[in-house]
Amino acid sequence: MASLEAGMQSMAIDYSAEQRDQLLAYLQLLITWNRAYNLTAIRDPAEMVKLHLLDSLTVLPHIQGQRLIDVGTGAGLPGIPLAIMCPDRHFTLLDSNGKRTRFLFQARCKLGLANVSEIQSRVEEHRPDRGYDAVLSRAFTSVADMVNKCAHLLTTDGLFLAMKGKFPQSELSEVGKAYKVDVSHTLQVPGVEGERHLIVISRNALAECSDKTA
Repeated sequence: MASLEAGMQSMAIDYSAEQRDQLLAYLQLLITWNRAYNLTAIRDPAEMVKLHLLDSLTVLPHIQGQRLIDVGTGAGLPGIPLAIMCPDRHFTLLDSNGKRTRFLFQARCKLGLANVSEIQSRVEEHRPDRGYDAVLSRAFTSVADMVNKCAHLLTTDGLFLAMKGKFPQSELSEVGKAYKVDVSHTLQVPGVEGERHLIVISRNALAECSDKTA
């Protein structure tokens, strides 16, 4: 608890005691299920606080929209920590692995997260009734692959939010002209060395207009 609270205070995150307890309850579920399901290679609870909980929460100030999808969510990262902190937003957790989605179902039920839904599907096969405001990914794939595979999930003015380590210059050069990088945020996880970035990408309206008038 102490390391989680110290980390969130260092990141200037406002939180309630209930939210803190939900994050810790999620962590305990992850530790328990990880013994049988191998959901994460990180086993040390102290490292999980930094590399899973706090790492996920670094993007909290940059979350936009009401309906978000966490693609390749794995054990629910960053989707579940963000859903705990943003009860007014809805998070869809997408993963193709049945063991992971069973864990996500249990976590959602145990934590009482009414703003979370889990879906077992490949991203290419998920066809929502309406688009999402943002597609979120935590090292799911390259930025170009993320854009290509997930474009059908977004609303017209939706955003891609790609969490990466080092600034992915080579990956961004492969993104087609139909998309543009709006901004890159440098992220800092308390107690963790190494680079962290959030890349925000949107559709390039100028490119679309050029294609239509060509």
